[in-house]
Amino acid sequence: MLIGELAGAAGTTARALRHYEQAGLISSERAPNGYRVYEERAVVRVRNIRVLLEAGLTLDDVRVFAPCLDGDVAAGPPSAKGLAVARERLAVLEARIAAQTAARDRLREALGRAGQIVDASMTKR
Repeated sequence: MLIGELAGAAGTTARALRHYEQAGLISSERAPNGYRVYEERAVVRVRNIRVLLEAGLTLDDVRVFAPCLDGDVAAGPPSAKGLAVARERLAVLEARIAAQTAARDRLREALGRAGQIVDASMTKR
């Protein structure tokens, strides 16, 4: 399967696939014309990578899950290392959310002190 076919089947882009390959998460062979050729099973692997990325993990985090990327990544029992990576990533995300919330609140307060009316839609967020 060529890179464009894999991208379409997995719901991603050729650029993302090259990035995953550079990160060592997927592999391809080269056809005589230099085109990347992937095995059919790469579709499942790429979909699993995307699920983990969409959950907030990074490509470095996803490497921990490499042994189970070719199957149903959510069905198997989690490994201790996988759980540790997920917990660490969650802590990072929560810290970022807290920092952004604090920045938003400081800005809202500064606007209030400046006598500006804060749009009601901003207070709902």
